[in-house]
Amino acid sequence: MKINIKKISEITGFSPATVSNALNKKRGVNAKTAEQILKVAQEYGYVNEARIKSVRLVTYRDSGEVFYDAPFFTALLESVEQESRKHGFETKLVNLYRNDEDYQEQVENLLADTSSAILLVGTELNAEDARPFLEATMPLVLIDCAFPELPFHAVLMDNRNSVQMAIKYLVEQGHSKIGYLHANVDTQNFQRRAAGFTQAMNFYHLEPKQQFLFELPVSIEGAFETFSNLLASGIELPTALFADNDMIALGVMQALQKHNYRIPEDISLIGFDDINLSQVFSPSLTTIRVQKKELGQMAIHKLLTLIEDPQLPRSRTELYNELIIRDSVAKPK
Repeated sequence: MKINIKKISEITGFSPATVSNALNKKRGVNAKTAEQILKVAQEYGYVNEARIKSVRLVTYRDSGEVFYDAPFFTALLESVEQESRKHGFETKLVNLYRNDEDYQEQVENLLADTSSAILLVGTELNAEDARPFLEATMPLVLIDCAFPELPFHAVLMDNRNSVQMAIKYLVEQGHSKIGYLHANVDTQNFQRRAAGFTQAMNFYHLEPKQQFLFELPVSIEGAFETFSNLLASGIELPTALFADNDMIALGVMQALQKHNYRIPEDISLIGFDDINLSQVFSPSLTTIRVQKKELGQMAIHKLLTLIEDPQLPRSRTELYNELIIRDSVAKPK
């Protein structure tokens, strides 16, 4: 019989995390419990292979809509794989789907494998589903999310200040009627962008008017179809729009052009992410540039540091973004 941490957990009745801690002689395990676990491990011929051999790049997906056909995540995952390979670690991609029947078993198996460090892309992750990962005994770093109440090592982007930069630029151009193209999926990033939008509007004493707040799908096609229907219904438009991501902004740009609106002469538009398509569309899109490559690199560096010293204090690293000014914003009429 192949013996591993999961099997020892089943035999002893202790959690995989407790078993791993005992086998690796980490603090926090009762001496009697550790003795019992070590005895079973010796009886079944378990060989402790705790050395980290690879990096598991884990994407947690709830709706999955944010990941679908999204250039942002393609670029991020590529940077992670390249940086991991550069340091001699094989990268294994694992997709966790929250709605799978065996989701809990997948998580347990993932956390039972102490030969791999974990980089968890938590864009769609919530605090409740994040909590079990706190039991991980191998090095684990969250990327693209963090939770104030959960002490994970994390690397993420600055959302609120980035949106405030965008609104500041629109105000400096003379806009006071500013609308918001809000994603119809609930993620931590979009929540923080919404908070940043509200804070910025309040700072400039501008009221976020309800008729200028539009909830749209996160794909170009979905945003185009939904906003095109809204335009056909005769909605009132502001002089400028900020979008939760470039995909939404580009879909809305196409819808506006279909209905004979000129950008930026009739209405200005700002996106978020700076995907490659934002430079190709006409006009080119003013947007918030996320340091995607650097985000992946910093996450791997933090993970490598944890592999060398698992007892490092928990920390969160937040990267600033940059406003990229192109051709989709002008002064209002």
